[in-house]
Amino acid sequence: MTLSLITILSLYAIIGLAIILLVIFSKSHRVINLLSIVLPASYIALALYTLASDVLPNYLLGGNYFFMDHLGIYEVLISGVLFLLAALYAKSYIERSMEIGEMSRNNLKLFYVAFNLLLIVITYAFFSNNLALFWILAELTTAFSAVLVVILNAPKNIGATLKYVFITSTCMLFSFIGLILIFTLTQSSLGAGTLNWSTLMLVASTLSPGILFASFVFTFVGFAAKSGIVPFHAWLPSAHSKAPAPVSAILSGSITSVGIYGIIRMYAVVAQTSELPKISFFLIAFGLISMVVAALTMLNQVNLKKLIGYSTIENMGFLLVGLGLGTPVAVFWTLFYTLAHAFTKASLFFSAGILHHQFESVRMDHIKDAFKLQPFASWTLILGAIAIIGMPTSAIFLPKISILLQSASVSPFLLFGLLIIFLFATVAFGLFLIKMFSKRSEDGSQELKRFNAPVSMKLPIIILLVAVFVLGVFFPQQLNDLLKTIVGELGIR
Repeated sequence: MTLSLITILSLYAIIGLAIILLVIFSKSHRVINLLSIVLPASYIALALYTLASDVLPNYLLGGNYFFMDHLGIYEVLISGVLFLLAALYAKSYIERSMEIGEMSRNNLKLFYVAFNLLLIVITYAFFSNNLALFWILAELTTAFSAVLVVILNAPKNIGATLKYVFITSTCMLFSFIGLILIFTLTQSSLGAGTLNWSTLMLVASTLSPGILFASFVFTFVGFAAKSGIVPFHAWLPSAHSKAPAPVSAILSGSITSVGIYGIIRMYAVVAQTSELPKISFFLIAFGLISMVVAALTMLNQVNLKKLIGYSTIENMGFLLVGLGLGTPVAVFWTLFYTLAHAFTKASLFFSAGILHHQFESVRMDHIKDAFKLQPFASWTLILGAIAIIGMPTSAIFLPKISILLQSASVSPFLLFGLLIIFLFATVAFGLFLIKMFSKRSEDGSQELKRFNAPVSMKLPIIILLVAVFVLGVFFPQQLNDLLKTIVGELGIR
């Protein structure tokens, strides 16, 4: 029996709400964690089933609110994998956090409820065919992820959370102005206002290019803030460094993707107009600024998770550059880059989480004898760093080289600038790791008790790194076909 897409869309909500209710009434952490693993596993299965059904794109409930296309399914699959591995990792990580007093046991259910609600909201955001609905769901991701950041017993987390909520929500008000412009523009041109992605794609060429460009700029501010694009980035390093490691992985791989997703959708609409060159320059400029600021700031970092956080800003900037180039090849590799970055960055935060529980800090001056005390986390951190800077055989290498080649056809100065930025980012990672791993305990000092990271914390790192390096040497035909289909559906020519 074949399930209809309306049924599948309903199942996402039914399964999600059922899991949350079971979490609320469960008393065992093991059961709660297992339920939180089942939810993303179910979402992955539903997404794969939908993809295999070959009925995409499909407009649900009349197309006014929801639709499923290959881009939405692709993003749901990436987020599903990240949440699945984060939930597996969280079991022992949270137990350890409660043991050392970082987190209150009273907040355990709150953590998992917010965790699962966040996945539900992100999933429906990727299935939204309405800008207003997407805006609401994007704001809800801020609320639920803020709960996950502030959950630890640390006063600094409150400050980081307030900064996160204030910056992103304020910037999303600009996006709301953009929505008003789009609705008013379509109302005057079509006789009836609309905020549906699919309708906007069809009528974009008939709308006023100037007003459409203005609406893009306003919506960009909010979506860029969600992605940590400079100058709306101040929340990201603080939130990433203060949040529990599994939450940091989700923030870097899924929350930032919500913002990039919104930018991609809006870019696809404006790309149908004469304003495309202006939009391309706009995206490349913001991408370069983000990369420069992040790379230079990385050079002075003494906090491992902040270093990884600024690396996220640099990578989000590079995604904007790839999108701004606008060629089918550049957009193809930009889409793949989102997957490669999400997996690589999650592995880095998971490795940092083990070091955090060993040294109760991820500041460089607190980490000593890392190879002796935590050889697994040390080596996986190095492998993750090798991957994130785009070394050959890593998944990031192929899209990075391909986008660089595309940039060379636009301007040799752009290519040169990108190479210099990558050099700074590479040096920043290299110097940090060399300094951190060279630190030794002083003679006669009391040796730290070793934290024995369980398999449940190591396995997600292994899975992610294997995926990252396998995708660096073997590109599945199914993934190739999926990304080409997405580029076609976005109308990129």
